[in-house]
Amino acid sequence: MDAWHALHEALNEADGGHEHLSVDDLRDELEPDWIDLAQDSRIGLDADGVARAFALVQVRPGDITLLRASCWGGVHPQWRGQGVGRALLAWQADRAEAIVTTRRAELGTQAPAGALMIVEENAESAARLAARTGFTLSRYFFVMRRDLSEPLPTPVVPDGLRLVAFDKAVAADPGLDDRLRLAHNEAFADHWGWQPWSAETWQRWETGQRDFRGDWSFIALTADNEIAGYALSAGFQTEWKIVGHTQGWTSKLGVRAAWRGIGLAKALLATSMQAFAADRMQYAGLDVDSDNPSGAVGLYNALGYQVQHRAAHWTKDM
Repeated sequence: MDAWHALHEALNEADGGHEHLSVDDLRDELEPDWIDLAQDSRIGLDADGVARAFALVQVRPGDITLLRASCWGGVHPQWRGQGVGRALLAWQADRAEAIVTTRRAELGTQAPAGALMIVEENAESAARLAARTGFTLSRYFFVMRRDLSEPLPTPVVPDGLRLVAFDKAVAADPGLDDRLRLAHNEAFADHWGWQPWSAETWQRWETGQRDFRGDWSFIALTADNEIAGYALSAGFQTEWKIVGHTQGWTSKLGVRAAWRGIGLAKALLATSMQAFAADRMQYAGLDVDSDNPSGAVGLYNALGYQVQHRAAHWTKDM
């Protein structure tokens, strides 16, 4: 794990990556029971046992109508240009095909499928490799940041709704967390490449994740406790130490269709920023699909967020 962590940080430095994972975070990536490490992962070690390359392939259990084979990996900058990346990507493509074939048999369908690889904006060699091996650049995702020392917007909550901190809301209604998952699945159903979150993945990667901050997360509820929208947040302390500043991270922001167009997303985001600032965070951050159909990029720009990082999503039909 330590060797892999050192490699991951070397890749971040070389390619302009923004996600600084701890050793524990990386271990979390390998723990889901749908990953068979013997078949779904590879790591390349040099003669001294130093990690120089890695690859992981997975299809999450929530993928049903679209099977997305995530191909995650990289090659240490000192070992590029020797065919290592080409060999790993070929292995990933073969493994992705095998996983998809098995999943289709389990589902009893011929659901469409595709391989996905995320390429950092400075990783030019990886982009060239993706293009040569049949991947297509599908879209960009932005990481955006807002300086919290600048004047903050005042939350204006639409009539008939109230914003409740996640911790308080779930303490009063333990079933609310799963209803929130279902609300998120509904709110994002029309987004690119979307597949619903299963209860297991929601707990593992969102509200049960170690860096999740229920006190920074807010749910918009109606008078009869129906979920209208939500803003879920995290605080990645490992990353703060590396990048040299603190940041509250909005990991999920969504509004269900019946409550769109009334300023709820702005109210949720403004409330989150107020919570971050109250805990002396220096910045607010989030990521977004550059072609988000809800117009989210425009909202974030209007609230003072600026693009800090771009990553390309390359896809290949299977």
